[in-house]
Amino acid sequence: MTPESPAGIRLQKFLAAAGVGSRRHCEELIVAGRVRVDGAVVAQLGARVDPDRQKVELDGQTVRAEPHRTYLADKPRGVLCTSHDPEGRPTIVEWAAQMGADPRLRLYTIGRLDYDSEGLILLTNDGALAQEFAHPSRHVEKEYRAWIDRLAGREQIAAMLAGVEENGECLRALAVVPEAARPGRPPTLRIVLGEGRNRHVRRMLEAIGLRTKRLRRIRIGPLTEADLRGRPLRELAPAELDRLLPRDR
Repeated sequence: MTPESPAGIRLQKFLAAAGVGSRRHCEELIVAGRVRVDGAVVAQLGARVDPDRQKVELDGQTVRAEPHRTYLADKPRGVLCTSHDPEGRPTIVEWAAQMGADPRLRLYTIGRLDYDSEGLILLTNDGALAQEFAHPSRHVEKEYRAWIDRLAGREQIAAMLAGVEENGECLRALAVVPEAARPGRPPTLRIVLGEGRNRHVRRMLEAIGLRTKRLRRIRIGPLTEADLRGRPLRELAPAELDRLLPRDR
């Protein structure tokens, strides 16, 4: 089948649907010459493929379509949001398999959590879902609980709501709510973000003079810790995905 043929589907779309990664990531793999169709390298983004008749390989491994599955997980601290770590540290994919995720799936995270952070994160093999979730038109709120080294003042909270400049980026919160202090425990803030930049909460707090002692994501859009139903990892039903990203499917 030639790249100009109208039959079949675009190669990057097939790879994403097979759980290789987001559409953009799959395009990068194709351009890098890592994808073969019927034994021949295909490096053109316009190429189409018929998965029922042609063999598709990534780095020499056959790629097959697999059913889409998405999990809501409670990532522990000390786990990397990646599929492999050269230093041998625990990864979210390894942890998810231990917690009951199908080990045959090519899972990856939608968004990230720092190595030292914990809480809710989505894992999927649905590249189209991951791409839609990350699209700028989607403003999926994420809420965090931050344990800090001292009480936050009104001016510090106002600064976070207005936006804090840090290393050329404006780090802003949609909402900041101090929680009632408990004797003998560090003060906590509930922080809602409309977008997530690298180490957003930690950098924002540090820029206004507060140190984060612990950070936990407690909500992704409408999904909260209660949706885990007491488990560390649970597969989401189609209705829950529609609630997370309302759209025509």
